[in-house]
Amino acid sequence: MGAVKAADLPLRYNAVDVLERNVRGRPDEVALTSEARTLTFAEVSAEVNRAAGALARLGVRRGDTVALLAPDSAEWVAIYFGVIKLGAVAASFNTLLTPSEYAYMLDDCGARVLVVDRTLLERVEPVRAGRLWLEEVVVIGGDGATSCRRYEALLAEASPQREAAPTHRDDVCCVNYSSGTTGEPKGIPHAHKDLPLTAELVGRRTLGLRPGDRTFAVAKLFFTFGTGGNLVFPWWVGAGIVLHPGSPRDPRAVLSVIHRFRPTVFYTAPTGYAAMLATPGMTSEWDLSSLRLCVSAGEALPEPVWRRWHQATGLEILDGIGSTENYHMFIANRPGEVRPGSSGRPIDGYQVRIVDEDGRDVTPGEVGNLLVRGETAAQLYLHQVERSRRAFRGEWLDTGDKYYVDADGYYWHAGRSDDMLKVGGIWVSPVEVESCLVSHPAVIECAVVGQPDADDLVKPKAFVVLRDGTAEDGGLAALLTAWCVERMAPYKRPRWIEFVTELPKTATGKVQRYRLR
Repeated sequence: MGAVKAADLPLRYNAVDVLERNVRGRPDEVALTSEARTLTFAEVSAEVNRAAGALARLGVRRGDTVALLAPDSAEWVAIYFGVIKLGAVAASFNTLLTPSEYAYMLDDCGARVLVVDRTLLERVEPVRAGRLWLEEVVVIGGDGATSCRRYEALLAEASPQREAAPTHRDDVCCVNYSSGTTGEPKGIPHAHKDLPLTAELVGRRTLGLRPGDRTFAVAKLFFTFGTGGNLVFPWWVGAGIVLHPGSPRDPRAVLSVIHRFRPTVFYTAPTGYAAMLATPGMTSEWDLSSLRLCVSAGEALPEPVWRRWHQATGLEILDGIGSTENYHMFIANRPGEVRPGSSGRPIDGYQVRIVDEDGRDVTPGEVGNLLVRGETAAQLYLHQVERSRRAFRGEWLDTGDKYYVDADGYYWHAGRSDDMLKVGGIWVSPVEVESCLVSHPAVIECAVVGQPDADDLVKPKAFVVLRDGTAEDGGLAALLTAWCVERMAPYKRPRWIEFVTELPKTATGKVQRYRLR
């Protein structure tokens, strides 16, 4: 078994060990599969060493930051671990942002080098000049037509052998940026120790990953849900990964990847499961029989979606809650112990509390603010002192989520702290209303936000996406409202229902309720 607390790791520890432990034990087994390349652990290690050497020749040293902007690929993985092996800091950038957002993040993390895929170069070209610290831009797949350095040329000149930098286990090795549901993206640094700890506590001991598994995540590698579930967790236990550079919002493409590459473990957000269930021929056109384990995070998984997936595939979905700040999940359902609609129970190695606005523990069944304590939590947000003070409360991290716990110790999501609605003086969870609406056969997905009525009192409003072929006639809104009244307290019902073709979401599939508001 592996480390379960930081003290189990050597004081001088480099997180490239997540990969290199396999080079010592299973060098010729397949580590990575994609449409473009298939690599063994030994082949990945050699490319990681070349990437580290190439960056070192550009002057990257311990503590420097290298920004990475690329689709999921073998190159992304090699650069990520190459940076870590040097003792530098890998800053993973979302591939769906704007030039101004990239400018902000490059300055915020202090990147000296940016490695960017040629398909994304036009996103950063307008903001290259004037960056505070940026010295080099390296292009993956470049044709030499720009002034940037070519990744492949640098790699060809580098050695496939390299020793890992003797980093301290508490040294920062990576920075992820929040998905930006509110305000500026928050830079969240994590230490070398955090990768093996979360892999052991969550990947091996909770989800039960094992050698011989092959994982596939719809969440991209630039998010911790993707990096953890589809890179760090599997490689820690000696399993392989499947990478897909395409859009996470195309359920047919996702189903095709499962059909073709036959992963055994699958990760996506609740909206991803709902989108696949709404795809005609999901289980007849695509073979999903390779899957043994399905995992969900990012937002609460409605019970009706869980039940429809289980009925269609025979598979449980293990829903849980994690955060970039904590580097992945800290509450989750376990295989064979699922309570549909809940986030599960706390993962060993993490402690959680539900407190009121004054910081006092609430009683079971009462909604409060969720706090978590564990060794994989970050310590701060880069350059955001006030936000850091609000979120990081000594040993405890304020997740910003509202929860309650039942008598059996299962935790139930009641919405984000800034999403909760007070209707007639009573808290209403948007998640509860959404779960009720999505249980109607005409509804694929929905989001509920607060809207002032004629008296400026907040009431629930629902934005609803209908199944293909469902008529948006004048009576459907009334029908859905009646559906809710029959299944929950009448004051929780949506007062307005607006039909939309899609909901605004982040790249990980989280609904951006602030945009609906």
